[in-house]
Amino acid sequence: MVDLDDAITARLESHGETFEILLDPKVVDLIKEGKKFDIVEYMAVEDVFKNASKGTRPTEEKMEEAFGTVEAVDIARIILEKGEIQITAEQRKEMMEAKLHQVIAYIAANAINPQTRTPHPPLRIQLALEEAKFHVDPFKPLDKEIAEAMKCLRPLLPIRFEKSRIAIKLKGSDYGRCYDDLIRYGIVDRETWTPEGDWIGTMEIPAGTITELTEKLKHKTKGAASVKLMD
Repeated sequence: MVDLDDAITARLESHGETFEILLDPKVVDLIKEGKKFDIVEYMAVEDVFKNASKGTRPTEEKMEEAFGTVEAVDIARIILEKGEIQITAEQRKEMMEAKLHQVIAYIAANAINPQTRTPHPPLRIQLALEEAKFHVDPFKPLDKEIAEAMKCLRPLLPIRFEKSRIAIKLKGSDYGRCYDDLIRYGIVDRETWTPEGDWIGTMEIPAGTITELTEKLKHKTKGAASVKLMD
């Protein structure tokens, strides 16, 4: 558990009251990297404060009114989700840049232009988000940030999330070296081995990643891999 002198404060104002918790500074990096974590492991002390620096605590009535519970851990999760962590301007900037990169990378990998059925390049998505004046919240869950970004993109770009079914054919001798790539992009739901020793499998993957997966398989098999879009 982190020393209290090194802890940082997360704060939420609700129902006319301020609620604070003390956290291990490591949570800043975890949030920046988009990693999930159990807040209990990073609370400097399992308690909720009205003013953490003074050690004053809110009444149970106020906690019940604001959160519907008096359990410190449950309240801490709400504060972390809806409140703000007191960090430096430089830390906030780094977290915003990291979150924006995650949003753009996810959309580029999972969305397509329905007119051409091809993915939008990350730079095109970035420029459109800038035009829409989209700003990320470093503490907002990634899925909510992605949903908000898509709302901003739709008036500017033909775009939608879509998955596609593909059929892949590999030589038996290539299957082992390609296996890790296959499971990284999706789940093979059907597979068979031909009498000639070739492997054929079908899988569903984000439409925006078809080109990327195809290029990887072609590279590892010296062009022998076959990837076809299924109707």
